[in-house]
Amino acid sequence: MTDPQQAELTHLRRLVDLERKEERRMHLEVIQALPLVQRVKKGHSWYPLQVIESGYGIGGRPFVTLIREGEESHQFRAGTSVNFFTTQPLANGAQRGGVIKYVKKNKMVIVLGGEDLPDWLQAGGVGVDRMFDERTYVEMDRALQTLEMAENGRVAELRDVLMGTRRAEYRPVPSSDVDHLSGLNDSQRAAVAHVLGADHVGLIHGPPGTGKTTTLVAAVKELIKTEDRVLFCTPSNSAADLVTLRLADQGVCVVRTGNISRVEEDVMRHTLDVQIAEHPDTVQVKKLRKEAAALRKKASKAKGRQKGMCYRDAGKLSGWAKQLEDRTLDHTLDSAEVIVCTMVGAAASILSGHTFKTCVIDEAAQALEPATWIPILKANRVILAGDPFQLPPTVKSKKAEKDGFNITLLEKCLVNDVAKKAGLTKESNRAARLENVLLQVQYRMNEPIMGYSNDYFYDGQLRAADLVAKRTLPSIPLAESVVFIDTAGTGFEEKLHPQFKSRYNAGELNILIEHLLDMRQNIPYDVQLPSVAIISPYREQVIQAEDMIDEESKLADFNITINTVDGFQGRERDVVYVSLVRSNEKGEIGFLADYRRMNVALTRAKKYLIVIGDSATIGGDAFFAGFLKYVEERGRYQTAWEFMA
Repeated sequence: MTDPQQAELTHLRRLVDLERKEERRMHLEVIQALPLVQRVKKGHSWYPLQVIESGYGIGGRPFVTLIREGEESHQFRAGTSVNFFTTQPLANGAQRGGVIKYVKKNKMVIVLGGEDLPDWLQAGGVGVDRMFDERTYVEMDRALQTLEMAENGRVAELRDVLMGTRRAEYRPVPSSDVDHLSGLNDSQRAAVAHVLGADHVGLIHGPPGTGKTTTLVAAVKELIKTEDRVLFCTPSNSAADLVTLRLADQGVCVVRTGNISRVEEDVMRHTLDVQIAEHPDTVQVKKLRKEAAALRKKASKAKGRQKGMCYRDAGKLSGWAKQLEDRTLDHTLDSAEVIVCTMVGAAASILSGHTFKTCVIDEAAQALEPATWIPILKANRVILAGDPFQLPPTVKSKKAEKDGFNITLLEKCLVNDVAKKAGLTKESNRAARLENVLLQVQYRMNEPIMGYSNDYFYDGQLRAADLVAKRTLPSIPLAESVVFIDTAGTGFEEKLHPQFKSRYNAGELNILIEHLLDMRQNIPYDVQLPSVAIISPYREQVIQAEDMIDEESKLADFNITINTVDGFQGRERDVVYVSLVRSNEKGEIGFLADYRRMNVALTRAKKYLIVIGDSATIGGDAFFAGFLKYVEERGRYQTAWEFMA
């Protein structure tokens, strides 16, 4: 390993530590210090809860299924570490650590630590607190240490290729090998051929709406013709659930390991837990574990020699159950064609000892680089797919972000002008350029909506599929399907929420609602209403929008989704409103200057895009000045005064 490589890995380990310390600080100072009532109100705790089911899962790990009243927003996600507790004063061991298996609306399933279920489950007063979990940071640091220590072998080769000191090898794949993929377009077939011919690494650049996941699923189906199993990883549980369903729909034998974010049966039946539960040997495993638990309970009340004998017999039964379950587990994993998990999930003990010829990493532009290395270490080659011009991973430490922790491995490997166009300050340091394939046909936006992002980020290389190129609403001419409503001079200045420190602009929302009402009036009543999204970079603007839309009865028949830009990445609607919020005399635009966030915002609409903002505030920025000029030439430029009669 070269000195520059060592320096870079040391730097990454330092950034991992900075991020770990910042998240720990935030948890201790911001969350844990709050009283229970406030933690519940802010979504960091669920209390009180009802236990509706309990038992033992894979590895004999106890689990509980909980429900709460109401469906208020919260901070819990699949994979979150939690503290399961009771407020009963006389309870024995009143807390137990655990990890959320899945959560949705008012229901949560937690896999608990320890061998047995708490004896206070049905005593009432139970709740759940969100906890700080170091496991992700431990696994990221461990992966980087492995890279540091690798002197030869495949790990060292992949490290050197991905860090730019070794040339990647590619085997030309004739087009005839992918001609049978008639459901794909030319660039998608080229991407599949690229995957098949990559010896070390393949890169697929998938802009919005270009069918990146469709392409990856097709590539995986080709890979499993010659490979025993493929490892497919994503940064989030929700993305892993989605790709599980996409693979299963194509007839692929898929096993979803780790935590799941959805509870639909279509996902559940592909999970490792369910497939093991349906295995014939599992009945015997459950019987052995139940007998072992009964013996441990008996031992806790016994004395002398009898106590020791009970624990001894319980240990034997647990050992037999473990051997039988391990055999069942290996059989299930060995029978799978594709194993799907998150990147950190690839480090799970159930996958130890399992290696793969190919690891596919989807949404690689949303993953921290150290996390990306975790699954790479389990494979002989890696396929990275994503779009560096969309949102990067979230980094909590300002210092770590400033020092480049938000720069992903995919960005570093592409080695083009990503940094310049996305508004980044750090250029890629990869010396050896890696081949990549750009997916060039998008199936979401009409041509005017696609146009500005295509020109600015993708050098005009994208084209809209014939199916969507001219598509628009019945009442909207194609030439007016991109609208900017200018609030300059109206006095609609931004405000800062004193508690949450998030910005909002009520004036923009009033204009938005007036425009939406006008659109509603122009749609014939015999025509199906379009789906609508209202998105903003600012959380407080989303909250304000939700309240104002709820109060407008004339919009009750619309299907309206309201979310932040970050929360809406990967989604689409017929009509999208973007409220920029920023309006001030200094021309400050805050994190609107992260153009990747704006690229996401401008590429969610299929038929009609309306952006509302203050040209006097945003117009001094080159990106937004270009957008305003684009709308004047290829869209419809309106002033807010038109809606203030």
